[in-house]
Amino acid sequence: MSKTTLTISSKNYSSWSMRGWLLCKLAGLDFKEAAVSMTDASARAELLLLSPSFLVPCLNHNGIKVWDTLAIMEYLSELNPKSGLLPKDPKARAHCRSICGEMHSGFANMRAALPMNLKASHKGFKIWAGAQADIDRILEIWRECLEVSGGPYLFGEITAADVMYAPVCARFKTYDVKLDTQLASYRDLILDLPAVREWTTAALVEPEELDELDVEF
Repeated sequence: MSKTTLTISSKNYSSWSMRGWLLCKLAGLDFKEAAVSMTDASARAELLLLSPSFLVPCLNHNGIKVWDTLAIMEYLSELNPKSGLLPKDPKARAHCRSICGEMHSGFANMRAALPMNLKASHKGFKIWAGAQADIDRILEIWRECLEVSGGPYLFGEITAADVMYAPVCARFKTYDVKLDTQLASYRDLILDLPAVREWTTAALVEPEELDELDVEF
């Protein structure tokens, strides 16, 4: 029986829960899920971007408690260096950490304008200027990584960077963000990963709804 638990919130709305869960999957960790209900005030605040939440994702591994997605990433990489969470090459590894950090701390305008909602579909969604600047920067990161690595993932083989940007791929699909052929192929590759499909399938049947994120844009 697994002694490892990952605490998450909504699979439909919580991008950080998705990242933590995918990191554990990529690391080959045997874990059980513990869900925080959206009726919890702190969980709702996190989902609505009103405040940071230290509830999710939170990994409890053999009595060691690790929260914050970057901390979970580093912990899992140390736990299983052969998992491929971070590239073997030192230069690529530094670059991977940098773009993971940029995702972790940046793109606030995009987060606010395009909240994660895997059940939704907004064709022809109008993106305002502040969010577009964030989107442009993300696309620049993807193009640069794919050009250097040759693909199909950002660093050739799948790494934590692909996990960190997986919810962005979902957002781009939900809000009909226009991509060129190369980047659309990358988005679809990530969304078709078995672990991502498993997460999405569960999200689509999730009974809880957050009215504030289900309005018509």
